Amino acid sequence: MKNKEIDNSVLVQAIVEGIQEKKGKSITHVDMSGIEYAAAQGFVICNGNSSMQVDAIADSIREYVEEKTGVRPYNYDGYQNSEWIVIDYGTIYAHVFLPDVRERYRLEQLWNDAKIVDIPDLD
Repeated sequence: MKNKEIDNSVLVQAIVEGIQEKKGKSITHVDMSGIEYAAAQGFVICNGNSSMQVDAIADSIREYVEEKTGVRPYNYDGYQNSEWIVIDYGTIYAHVFLPDVRERYRLEQLWNDAKIVDIPDLD
């Protein structure tokens, strides 16, 4: 089944809500829509405190986005060790990290010419 077209802001909001559902922290939206050479329109990045929580957050994102928008990911990877799970929605990628792995790769710094919005933690 082919994914229907969906506005990126709706997709980003559903990803954020899926993260918040499982208490993901340090949520950042990296909006790359204004960058001509970017492979995607944006990233949503967050932390989980353990590999078990990283798994749960990634599952929650996939379930929440499909339930709220009808969109399923094109692909996902990282469940083998659950240190960094990426979920590919075509225009938007969701990245769920353990904190030390996120610090090592620093995706926000790689795309520092993008519009970066930090989303406050719920608690």
